[in-house]
Amino acid sequence: MRAVQTLTTPRFTLRPLRREDAAALFPTMSDDDVSLYLTRPAFTSEEELWGWFADPDWNGRTWIAEDAGGDVAGRFVAFPAHEKGVEEVGYITATHRTREGVARECMEALIRHLFTAAIEDAGARKLTAEVDTRNAASVRLLEALGFTREGHLREHESTHAGLCDIYLYGLLRSEWQTPS
Repeated sequence: MRAVQTLTTPRFTLRPLRREDAAALFPTMSDDDVSLYLTRPAFTSEEELWGWFADPDWNGRTWIAEDAGGDVAGRFVAFPAHEKGVEEVGYITATHRTREGVARECMEALIRHLFTAAIEDAGARKLTAEVDTRNAASVRLLEALGFTREGHLREHESTHAGLCDIYLYGLLRSEWQTPS
């Protein structure tokens, strides 16, 4: 299992996953509208969600964004992609915290961590993300963070929502600009 270091932003602590996070994120992950952009349908129970979060075969890392009052604001992940030095990232903001800049603030911290930690251990040279082309908010976020759209895969993924087009995004460490 890969270590998850605690990260901080001005408003949030990004910490390792805990069992109670399934209860905190269940209202979001059980929402059909939110789950439209997942590769699976909405979750039907906290137990099912926890099983997905804690899958022992998944080789990624999870950070949970929590504010100073202990409110869970989102889930952020990074996992090895197709070759050494490339990590895929993903995120979901808790429904009750949308439009507050949670994803941007936390993703900036995660990107900084993945790239600066990588310099020390010769790890990530590139971050990637896949996004359903209909997910305009996620497309805006990735582009605002400096990711480049590298591809458009048509009818690429078959999900509970039918055939989906996917945008592929990439951000090279050499192109990354530390936010001011």
